[in-house]
Order: sequence, then structure tokens, then C-alpha cells
Amino acid sequence: MAMATKAPVRPATAGSTLSEAEFGEFQRMIFDVAGIHMAASKRTMVAGRLAKRLKALQLASYAEYWQYLRRDPVEKQTAVDLLTTNETYFFREPRHFDFLRNTILPGHSRQQPFRLWSAACSSGEEPYTAAMVLAQVLGKAGWEILASDISTQVLAQARTGRYPMARAEKIPQELLKNYCLRGVGAAEGTFMVEPSIRSRVDFRQINLNIKLPEVGSFDVIFLRNVMIYFNTETKQQIVARLVARLKPGGYLIIGHSETLNGFQNGLKAVMPSVYRAGS
Repeated sequence: MAMATKAPVRPATAGSTLSEAEFGEFQRMIFDVAGIHMAASKRTMVAGRLAKRLKALQLASYAEYWQYLRRDPVEKQTAVDLLTTNETYFFREPRHFDFLRNTILPGHSRQQPFRLWSAACSSGEEPYTAAMVLAQVLGKAGWEILASDISTQVLAQARTGRYPMARAEKIPQELLKNYCLRGVGAAEGTFMVEPSIRSRVDFRQINLNIKLPEVGSFDVIFLRNVMIYFNTETKQQIVARLVARLKPGGYLIIGHSETLNGFQNGLKAVMPSVYRAGS
């Protein structure tokens, strides 16, 4: 006698439907965890990014996936990683690095180590760019970089310091030659940030939406191209936390498309997107 078999679950795909109610659950989750407001226009993006997890876990719907990640904190972090990863590249918004090289660093007394925090570092291009500039101006002694993100996935990638060769196109030739290594053999087509530079960057998972860990104070904090994802109240809270970590006279640098109008927390605008704390 033939035995009946259970019909296999058909995993969801990128084309599966994410209902408005289901999208609302993910919206609330990412806001509660990271303070990020995900507009209704992001519904297709959310469906596409999470579909790979539904397929990997053999789940048939986004509702099933929502229930799964509610039970599994590791999977919840995976979902946060997928939904908060943003594009970045070396020497993005280069005027900020020119300002760092030509204005901020010449005024550094060198009596204490120069400390810079890349507070939403993604896959590492921003802190490694800053590290090349600091190495070029300050040499080997007297500087350190903290690089943080909420996503464990991008932090793991950043720690390797390895990127496709196409990512090197905006790195000035002198810095590329001095601080990067070309991949050979199995690594051909990639480059790696030189170990002496990588060792000066401390990558840590930090959620800017909650009380910050003890990280010390900084001469410069980069918070670029991330505040566009926060509502006004969350922006105010995050800026206040970071300003409290600036040394007297320290600089907070945000993205060119962003502004601190209305909640500068005692900062003075030096130029568009660059603010300075009182001495």
C-alpha cells in the first residue's frame, strides 16, 4: 500500500507578496531596533532582501518568517543586517577628507592621540579612507579609529579589508600604492587594505539608537548618510549622544544631503555638513 507523503513547502521567492500588514511588522521591528524609519516605498526592497532568508529556511510566506525571527534572536540580527546595509565607497564625498587633511589635522596638538569615529561604517570604506589620510599626515604614531555599525554582517566584511578592484577607482594613486595590496592568484581581481592600516581600525557593533557603550571621546565623528533614515526625534537623540562624545573643539561631520537645523546641540556650523563643538 502506497504511503501518503507530505507535500513539500514551496519557499517564498523574490516575487512573493509581502502584504501591507506584514510590511508593517518589519517596519516596526527595524524602527524599534535601529530607529530607522522605513517608508512605504521600501516595501519592494524589504521583500527582495528578505526573500533569500525565506528560501534558505524553507518558509512559505513572510508571515512565517516574521514568526520565526521573533523566536530566534540570531535570525532577527540577520534580518537587521539585510535591512540596514547601505552603499558606500572609498573617498565618498571627498571634500570631507580634504577638510580633515588640510584643516583639522594641521591644528591637532599631537599631545594626545588623534581619535576618529566612523559611526555608521557599513563595509569599511569610510574608516579605511580616513585611516589612509591619517597615516599620510600623522605617520604611524598618535592616531586611532573606531568604526561601528549595527550590522554584524558588514562588520565581518569590513574586518577583512578586502574589496573588488573596481572599488579602488576613487582612491588616489599615491594612497593606493602606499596603503593597499593587489591580490594575486586566487585573490586576483581584488585588493586588500595594508595590514598596518587595518590594525589601526577597531570595528565594533554599536547601536546608535540606544545608550552608547564607553568608547571615550573623539576629535572627529563621522555620521554620514545615515540620518536620512531617522525621524526627527531619533535624529535629536542620536546627535545628542554623539555630541557628548566629542572633545572640546571636536568636529561632527554629516552627509552633504543632511542637516542639523533645529538640533545642533551647541555645535557651530563650520561649512555645510561640518559642525564643531565649543572649546
